[in-house]
Amino acid sequence: MKIPEDKLYELVDEVSLFNEIDARDIPCIDLYMDQVTTFFDERLGHLKRDEKDPILTKTMINNYSKDKIIIPPKSKKYSKEHMILLILIYNLKQILSINDIKSLLMPLTKEITSNENNNISLEDIYSTFIDIKSEELSSFQANFESKFLSIKEKLSEKDIPEHHRLELLLLVLSLVTQAYAQKRLVEKIIDNFFKQTK
Repeated sequence: MKIPEDKLYELVDEVSLFNEIDARDIPCIDLYMDQVTTFFDERLGHLKRDEKDPILTKTMINNYSKDKIIIPPKSKKYSKEHMILLILIYNLKQILSINDIKSLLMPLTKEITSNENNNISLEDIYSTFIDIKSEELSSFQANFESKFLSIKEKLSEKDIPEHHRLELLLLVLSLVTQAYAQKRLVEKIIDNFFKQTK
């Protein structure tokens, strides 16, 4: 069965579509839990693989607060800083364990909640992340095309007859290998530079 390449590139475009929440779109007023979960469902719902998958639930948010991954809410209300931390957690949890996320974010939340005059602006960190994410998604599209062409060339060099499912299998293996290497590097960075700062 021939799998149309235009459909494959359509999927790449869909994945590369930059739909992150801009810092200016995060409410400046404090929100109650129901408002927080509604905001995330409306703004990030398009990222769900399955319609039944939650973006963030009340239980998740309460657990993040209990585990000190986010700063505690004030009078059961969540500020813009909470919202930014929750967006970062949502991005991180696609790849990392909650323990790794805690190791990464705890030094930041400690600094934010300390009484010392700190120079850390969570909004600046977030806007820098948004810039980086946009660049990464753009380069992902370009790299994908060269990766796919390379797979086709390798199959051709080995005189393997054109077989679209085989091309897709090798493409998936290639993407998984890249994701695995990146995940391992992230874990090593966390283990070497963040776990000791608890």
